Amino acid sequence: MSTILVTGGTGTLGRPVCERLRADGHEVRVLSRHSPPFAVDLRKGGPLLDRAVAGADAVVHCSNIRRGDKEAARLLIEAVRRAGVPHLLYISIVGIDRVPLGYFRTKYAVERMIQGSGIPWTLLRATQFHDLALQLLQVLVKPPVMLLPKEVRSQPMEVTEAAARLAELAAGPPAGRVEDMAGPEILTFDELARAYLRASGRRRRRVEVPLPGRVYRELRRGGLLAPDRAVGRVTFEEFLARRFGS
Repeated sequence: MSTILVTGGTGTLGRPVCERLRADGHEVRVLSRHSPPFAVDLRKGGPLLDRAVAGADAVVHCSNIRRGDKEAARLLIEAVRRAGVPHLLYISIVGIDRVPLGYFRTKYAVERMIQGSGIPWTLLRATQFHDLALQLLQVLVKPPVMLLPKEVRSQPMEVTEAAARLAELAAGPPAGRVEDMAGPEILTFDELARAYLRASGRRRRRVEVPLPGRVYRELRRGGLLAPDRAVGRVTFEEFLARRFGS
């Protein structure tokens, strides 16, 4: 079995990736700011980062750093290159090259950094996870009226399904850009909100509003969707039923 380092190994995605790798018999190293023995801030790097990657058969980069993502990727790539790790695997987002969000631009830049690093790599893009859709709805439900972006659709998927695919890829040889993963259903934000309100037992008036700008235009065009890659099985309602016990 392999020794595999997972950055962001205590996060929403990294934790189930680590669990799946361990279940498959691999030795797993967890790199996270507050998780010894490899408590590393990737934006700063340092000797502990070099120790974490030394002797690894693969590195799965799951860290989600809102500020400093490119610097973290640069330091990680340099450490992986110094250690001679033969496989760097990165999880990215469907539509990252279509929807002009600042966060997406940064993640897309990290994709290109890894592809041009000279390190054998694998890149998987997935649609948004159910957890993120739930977090957004929990914010939108706070006012008396839920204001929802009109005609914007999402294709959320279960994070453990993405984790299983990452674990499978990490145990194999570098594969370059692999096929995207997407959830089983395409839902409008109004449909997501109705499902959330039913599951949580809350009541809110819902109002769909159009938004200005290029980002909204690309979202309406389906920039976050991959209908031909609907390989996920767990629906948003099934996720909510488990979360709320309904």
